[in-house]
Amino acid sequence: MKDLFHVIKNVRMSEKATYLNELNNEIVLDVDPHANKLEIKQAVETLLGKKVADVRTLNCRGKAKRRRRADEGRTNHIKKAIVRLKEGEKLDLV
Repeated sequence: MKDLFHVIKNVRMSEKATYLNELNNEIVLDVDPHANKLEIKQAVETLLGKKVADVRTLNCRGKAKRRRRADEGRTNHIKKAIVRLKEGEKLDLV
């Protein structure tokens, strides 16, 4: 993946993400499923202008959903990245 603008999809705002941000100075991002840790680190450092200490990733499978009687489907699969910023760096998400 060459284009860093397509690596970060969304900033995830939830109770757990807010707790991680306050406690460990970490941000939770939805990223491209094919992006690796180095590309995520480069994207955060260039686009957000923050120094990254650590990147952890996890693949989340979509949940099975039912509509009406027999229509079965599922929500989209996503990849999350938990990015820890270096000491002294702060990202205000509000």
